[in-house]
Amino acid sequence: MTYQILEVAYDDPRAVALRSVLDEDLERRYRPLHPDEPAEIAAARAEALRIAPDEIVATWIALVGETPAGHVMLRRLGVEWELKRLVVTSDAQGRGIGRALTEKVIARARDAGAERMILQSGPAQPESIALYAGMGFTPIPVYEPYRETMPNSLCFALRLDSRAP
Repeated sequence: MTYQILEVAYDDPRAVALRSVLDEDLERRYRPLHPDEPAEIAAARAEALRIAPDEIVATWIALVGETPAGHVMLRRLGVEWELKRLVVTSDAQGRGIGRALTEKVIARARDAGAERMILQSGPAQPESIALYAGMGFTPIPVYEPYRETMPNSLCFALRLDSRAP
């Protein structure tokens, strides 16, 4: 089955629903790693993960027929360009949707003059890490705003320009 990718508003109901799918998946994967976590640490982590509306450059969704199947965002994090909130629904995985969404983010950042793309993931997301590595992303140190509340994050960068470090 084929899919299409659309750029949509951040608050598009399909994008909001897909971010909820991602939140549920991340909760299922990571909650067991922090069973007795104090509320203040969970709140600090939520704040680190919060995305201010003025940081959002673009939001894309993938549709299989009329069914929302994937989501990704491009964020400006200070001077950096960050890939955020990539998710592909379980029934749509294995079709290249995650790669296609990631390519949209990379192309937009490159067209805007970005020298590199960064992203934050974690050890409980091996399929995401495999995708990023397969697309040429390389490990970098954990960066802000994730250092304090998610020091075990796995962060990556992709050079978009030959001048990038």
